[in-house]
Amino acid sequence: MSAESVPINHEQEPASPKRRGISDLAKREERLAYVLLIPTLIILFVIAFYPLGSVFYNSLSDRRFASGQESHFIGLANYSNLLSLKIVELQPEVDDTGQVVVDPDTGEIDYPPAVSVLPREPRRYRELAQFGLLGNRYVIGATDPEFVRAIYDTVAFTVITVALETVLGLGIALVVNSKFKGRGMMRVVMLVPWAIPTAVSSRMWEWMFKDTRAGFFNILFQDLGLSNGQIPFLVDQAWQLPAMIAIDVWKTTPFMALLLLAGLQLIPSDLYEAADVDGAGKLRQFWSVTLPLLRPTLAVALVFRTLDAIRVFDLFQIVLQQKRYSMASFAYYRLIDGQLMGYSSAASVVIFVIIFVFAILYIRMLGVRND
Repeated sequence: MSAESVPINHEQEPASPKRRGISDLAKREERLAYVLLIPTLIILFVIAFYPLGSVFYNSLSDRRFASGQESHFIGLANYSNLLSLKIVELQPEVDDTGQVVVDPDTGEIDYPPAVSVLPREPRRYRELAQFGLLGNRYVIGATDPEFVRAIYDTVAFTVITVALETVLGLGIALVVNSKFKGRGMMRVVMLVPWAIPTAVSSRMWEWMFKDTRAGFFNILFQDLGLSNGQIPFLVDQAWQLPAMIAIDVWKTTPFMALLLLAGLQLIPSDLYEAADVDGAGKLRQFWSVTLPLLRPTLAVALVFRTLDAIRVFDLFQIVLQQKRYSMASFAYYRLIDGQLMGYSSAASVVIFVIIFVFAILYIRMLGVRND
């Protein structure tokens, strides 16, 4: 019989009873998994999604806290008042002869006050900062300069503290991960700053930063001949943010070290033995073995620490109070003192968006992928 005359059966062979049984079992397990997830989803909705949705909704209204006043939908007005900026060029002052007025003491050109050039209608802009560019003078106006400063201070605080804590924490984790006498005691001691409550450590550092000779750092700097012993660490704006960074780095570096130490413990020792056989030095092992395998742990540590740093409240509240705001403390005072629940909710949404952006950047920069 020729090949052309052989009949071809196009009907699909029926699945065997065993394969059908496996398929049915997989479907039942999938349905059971969804059923078991229902309580978790309900809890997440009650404690996470519903409150978050309420904050988003309130941010679009003029609702007031602890007030019987009826609220109204105002759209993005709260966000516009929080974030509106305007840059205006300052024109030099001139005298009656048309000559530019120069300060005789400093030799600098005199400019009119910023309040005279910033718009007042339909929204009032207040001075945020001034800068020079190409020989011209500009003023940056904001409808709420305190919140814009809070954003800058919080982001700067977050970037600097997280960077320092990651580097120092990784160094401490590498040390305590190695074998040496007293390693267990060292692991316990390194957690002491983190174990101290923030309220206690903040008060302790507040005393150390006192602007008189009663402060530890003023005494230290005076003994070293670096100052007169009267540096206003918590009063002078130039020193306030560095002081907050120092306190947070001292307290939270052990937390980063602990997270990174857990990641180092998961790296198999066989890889380091193989690297030794291949002649790789310690630095080469760190870049080729430790750091790549530590990336997932590093990403988790960075996300957790960044989330805490952006939401920082207690440190600024205890040490600086209303002398300088973080974004969280700004939202708190607008809610409690001003009763502006909608306005405070909008500030909280901005915090959420910034945290989300940081998390995405970390995941992309560190190359973390799901299998």
